[in-house]
Amino acid sequence: ISSAEGLRQAGNEQFRCGQYGAAAALYTRALQLLEDVGEAAAAERSALLANRAACHLKDGACSLCIADCTGALELVPFAVKPLLRRAAAYEALERYGLAYVDYKTVLQVDCSVQAAHDGVNRMTKALLEKDGVNWRQKLPAIPSVPISAQTRWNVPSAGDSKENAPPKTASRGQPDQSAAGVERAQTLKEEGNQLVKKGNHKKAVEKYSESLKLHQECATYTNRALCYLALKQYKEAAQDCTEALRLDSKNVKALYRRAQAFKELKDYKSSIADINSLLKTEPKNTAALRLLQELNRA
Repeated sequence: ISSAEGLRQAGNEQFRCGQYGAAAALYTRALQLLEDVGEAAAAERSALLANRAACHLKDGACSLCIADCTGALELVPFAVKPLLRRAAAYEALERYGLAYVDYKTVLQVDCSVQAAHDGVNRMTKALLEKDGVNWRQKLPAIPSVPISAQTRWNVPSAGDSKENAPPKTASRGQPDQSAAGVERAQTLKEEGNQLVKKGNHKKAVEKYSESLKLHQECATYTNRALCYLALKQYKEAAQDCTEALRLDSKNVKALYRRAQAFKELKDYKSSIADINSLLKTEPKNTAALRLLQELNRA
């Protein structure tokens, strides 16, 4: 097993240098050495498969990545890295429902994983566009993660102590509280959205503010920014968009709304910069092009 460990370390070095093919080959050799060891090396084999999956993902071989992640999860159910990598591969293949399920599963194991929160937000948006308001009915079942899987990370495997390090929030009772917090934040955001539809921007700001105390989410910031624009509180609108862009640097709504706020604050240079950033992502965005024309005349 010591030479398998050596191969894994060598694979990690190659991966860090961007030599993903060479790294994958080394992980494969390590896996072959561990084949006969059976159950004793399950955690180590799982870690190697997850590492090889990362190589496939970098090389754009999404199907191979999915196969390796699935293999890793058979050996160590609910391991975070293979779940995240499989989700990313599903997302790249536009299999958004399956990606959503994997991201949601990660949050049950460790609700502090920001990549999973971001993934859930992206998939929700994609599924809403693809399947409409009833998108949840078409989802595959989300597995229920047992409590044991939320706490057993406290025992690191011999092969890779980092791979199974204890997640930040997997201490007693916390994941459930946080999961409930995220759920409550979503409810408050929805209530805010309904108030916006009724034109009650002031009350909506209160709902979004309560939601953000529980869970910081890009969409909640951009929604509150919209309210601030309506209430002519342009500095606050710009601040919220900046917060949103900290979470998602290419968010179109945040860039557009901050450009609107900057325009009202007569900071035309910053406004034009935001519109130009937005147009890199969406070159044909008519609202942005129209605003740019106005700014050039200002």
